[in-house]
Amino acid sequence: MPHIFINQLQPGTTIDDVYMISQPILRSTTRGDLYIAMFVGDRTGKVNGRIWQASEELFNSLPKEGFAHIRGRSEMYQNAMQIVGDRISTVPAEKVNINDYLPRTEKDIKQMLDDTIKIVSEIKNPFLKLLISQFLNDAEIMKKFCTAPGGTANHHSYIGGLLEHTNNMLNTAKAIMPFYPQLQTDLVLAGIFLHDMGKTEELTYQMAFGYSDCGQLLGHITITVNMIEKKAMALEAAGQKINKEILDSIEHIVLAHHGQYDFGSPKLPMTAEAFLISFLDNIDAKINQVTGKIDNEPGDTNWTAFIKSLDSKIYRKRVVD
Repeated sequence: MPHIFINQLQPGTTIDDVYMISQPILRSTTRGDLYIAMFVGDRTGKVNGRIWQASEELFNSLPKEGFAHIRGRSEMYQNAMQIVGDRISTVPAEKVNINDYLPRTEKDIKQMLDDTIKIVSEIKNPFLKLLISQFLNDAEIMKKFCTAPGGTANHHSYIGGLLEHTNNMLNTAKAIMPFYPQLQTDLVLAGIFLHDMGKTEELTYQMAFGYSDCGQLLGHITITVNMIEKKAMALEAAGQKINKEILDSIEHIVLAHHGQYDFGSPKLPMTAEAFLISFLDNIDAKINQVTGKIDNEPGDTNWTAFIKSLDSKIYRKRVVD
């Protein structure tokens, strides 16, 4: 029997299938009955899941992130699809086709990487060329850079998402910069290439998308700055002169690229290049999130469910052919 994907669910669909579950929590109703709340997903999306009439024994048998066979049904609750299970049991990872469960970029990873390398190869400043080469020549970092998601939930949350996000920003910057000749092109290209590099260490993505211990403790912005410092120190140890002003400018771009303190940015943008990269980062992240919700919302309604991170719901109907 073919897998019923999350984006194929309609209200009342009978569920008897394997899904990826994450963040299960044991809760009690107002009457004191136990139930399990969790996320249920596959490569097409994720919905809330509920298992009623649960027990501590059943809850303890489930993985925090893993696969489970769920029998039940789908239904609408507060204008959002959810899965209500009557029965649930753990399924070993080796018994599933992981490609059904981990979302992956629809773009060609090799082509995006080649294009990214081509763009950053346009950098002329000798110090920045050396700094970028320290990353491009690090096979372990580049393997993770091509594989890591751009996030765990909100934007580019699929295999290859980090590379896609970076490549999108590089190409958008190249289209915009001719209108603003005051911008220092080399700083922009290098800053974009490096701005999220710490996500290669922050995120885990072997089975489900989550955070490493290092990612939880430090976050990708701090990790990125640490990576840049480490590469700069390696250059200095090899006898290369470090341009401290350029290094500070690149690290400022990383520290400021979230744009606002309440978005997790340790610094606000203070250079033209930092402002540009902050705006480009936000544009690509938000549009990716919006189009992803439009494409993957279960059912055929004109509106998505309310999206907390966007503080809005999205109108899905195409009004122009």
